[in-house]
Amino acid sequence: MAVGKRLRAAIVGAGAIAGSHRAAFQAHQDAVDLVAVADVDEARAVAFCAATEQAKPYRDLDTLLAEQEPALVSICTPPGLHVEQTKQALASGAWVWCEKPPCRSLAEYDDMTSVERDGGPYVSFVYQQRSGSAAAHFRNLLGKGELGRPLVAHCQTTWYRDHAYYAVPWRGRWATEGGGPAMGHGIHQMDVLLHLLAGDANEWAEVQAMTARLVHDVETEDVSTALVRFESGALATVVNSVLSPDEVSRIRIDCERATVELTHLYGHVAENWRYALAPQVGPIGTEPKEDVGSSHAAALTPVLDAFRAGQRPPCSGADGRRVLEFVAALYKAAATGRAVRRGEIGPGDPFYAGMAG
Repeated sequence: MAVGKRLRAAIVGAGAIAGSHRAAFQAHQDAVDLVAVADVDEARAVAFCAATEQAKPYRDLDTLLAEQEPALVSICTPPGLHVEQTKQALASGAWVWCEKPPCRSLAEYDDMTSVERDGGPYVSFVYQQRSGSAAAHFRNLLGKGELGRPLVAHCQTTWYRDHAYYAVPWRGRWATEGGGPAMGHGIHQMDVLLHLLAGDANEWAEVQAMTARLVHDVETEDVSTALVRFESGALATVVNSVLSPDEVSRIRIDCERATVELTHLYGHVAENWRYALAPQVGPIGTEPKEDVGSSHAAALTPVLDAFRAGQRPPCSGADGRRVLEFVAALYKAAATGRAVRRGEIGPGDPFYAGMAG
């Protein structure tokens, strides 16, 4: 993108999450121009565009791509539509910014990313909870050795969803949502955990898990638990639930020199992070120099930077695939009753083709 030239962007799917994408584009209005929105519900597309400066409504993606030639397309539709729409946009030459979960299986992920080309276009996925200055500050402290080795971690997504939530036809079904709260809710916190701890020497190594359907009349689970071992030897517990009236999102990491805890619900700023230093540990600069909260707007910044540079953005490729492979391993471990190692789920494995195996 030439200096001073605004990037033409479009949104596919004008449901609730699309509002966060519109706000992200507006936060970057010096660099981004939202020109079009597509939705099968024409009235919804028209209403959505009314809250923009000049976006034009469309009923289908093909026509939008042909007429508007956007450089960036946000995919805000249900997961079952992500593969086809992402491939359409990439084939047109547009970069893609796709909502979570990326798709319904590792096979679909590999299919949709096969359309990418070196230097772009690329598809990046919206894991906005890893954005913000506080998360980057933790990774910096960990990388410099200020916190010591990570030893024990806990990752908790305990939310509440009522029966009306699952009255939406595509929710709670393997074919359309791809999974339960491990896919549609906890995937954010699990991505944050893996992002905070990941590195060449500290990817997750194996997972054991259980899932259950305790309340909701759905095909998928409504609660899951997992035990995780990292290659460094660190251990973690993971809980994903939509049965919890006292809702919270929490990550706790016990390192040699400090315990670090992040507690929030749908987004965090610096005050949501708490550092407790071990005895005899000297002062550590636990506050980031600036307080940029996690958000779609913050997550969009590195995507735009990568676009300008013609480089792969974060939350794409192997980086975007990491948490999806973890989720597949969680489901396989729960279904088989045995530990599943990273890298073992590939073509020919039933859990490569779908999370239900």
